[in-house]
Amino acid sequence: MSGHVIPPHGGKLVNRILEPAAAASLAKEAASLPVVNLSAKQACDLEMIAIGAFSPLTGFVGKADFESICTSMRLADGTLWPLPITLAVDDETRSGLSEGSRAALVHPDGTLLAVIDVHEIYPHDKTLEVPNVFRTEDPAHPGAKAVLDEGDWLVGGPVEVITVTPERDLAEQFPERRLPPARTRAAFEQRGWSSVVAFQTRNPIHRAHEYLTKCALEICDGLLIHPLVGETKPGDIPADVRMACYTTIIDKYYVADRTMLTVMPAAMRYAGPREAVLHAIVRQNYGCSHFIVGRDHAGVGDYYGTYDAQLIFDDIPADALAITPLKFEHAAWCNACEGMTSAKTCPHGGDEKIFLSGTKVRELLGRGERPPMEFSRPEVADVLIEWATNEVAASS
Repeated sequence: MSGHVIPPHGGKLVNRILEPAAAASLAKEAASLPVVNLSAKQACDLEMIAIGAFSPLTGFVGKADFESICTSMRLADGTLWPLPITLAVDDETRSGLSEGSRAALVHPDGTLLAVIDVHEIYPHDKTLEVPNVFRTEDPAHPGAKAVLDEGDWLVGGPVEVITVTPERDLAEQFPERRLPPARTRAAFEQRGWSSVVAFQTRNPIHRAHEYLTKCALEICDGLLIHPLVGETKPGDIPADVRMACYTTIIDKYYVADRTMLTVMPAAMRYAGPREAVLHAIVRQNYGCSHFIVGRDHAGVGDYYGTYDAQLIFDDIPADALAITPLKFEHAAWCNACEGMTSAKTCPHGGDEKIFLSGTKVRELLGRGERPPMEFSRPEVADVLIEWATNEVAASS
């Protein structure tokens, strides 16, 4: 049995990773090229371009695309695209580059990753990017700060990629779960899944997340739990701890034949609504037909309204995006209903609900105490307790 998987965004799945012989030849050429040392975010972006997760992009965007994305959430050719994927460099690096030449792209750990054809070098218009993309100019916003701290020049052009996973880091990169879009698509076909719902997360799955994913799974053939494991902000729970939480809850509480767990190596921008659109496009490229958009998706602090990331999809024409967003209300356990509920399904007041702040949960975990089972599965809580108590011990 085989399913009919949704087409990629733009109609064609990009692959910029070279075959071994071509990669070896390019590595020799790269030894004599000027070097661009990538930031952690840029290395994540390079991988997402290379594997086709950012299809139809074949490289870092040029000036026309940059300006069009910032002002209208479109590439210059009209294709929906919400966030500029840029290669920012400082004055010193820019002085060694020239349009029409090539440059080597190097991972923060020193590994040669790729070569870029330098089609354009243009000023990094942060006054255009920051307020449009993040809806704020506050330098305390982590995504805005990352852009403000970047170089003042942008390098645009296609990339040819030698590798995306430096060997010295491999154990931390979840290689068995790091499936590129071509492989998730093949897996969906093999399983006969035509409709697949993706769940984006950068946190452990608690009972509300479990409820959302299982509601969505009732109307789809399969579920892809797809955590983001690229660069996140300080204070976020480390990827290896989160992965232990995911495998624990999936093994215990999900149907194995209907559930997949793979990772997405993207960096977080915390751009709220625009990033929700990017996350949807990426999951379409991975072969998913539906995408869960929850409360404050990709948000941070109080920069965005609770459901802004859902409302933005209402303004996207039907022919611009093939994947279907599934918009969920905030869910919580209701003692009166004796189950997980949302405002759509439960008539009871907040005094019947079990809500816990992130701060409260961390306090409990740090003391070695499980949150209520109505908030978190005990098996997941135990994984987090081990991490949190080690954190407390290390900081004392």
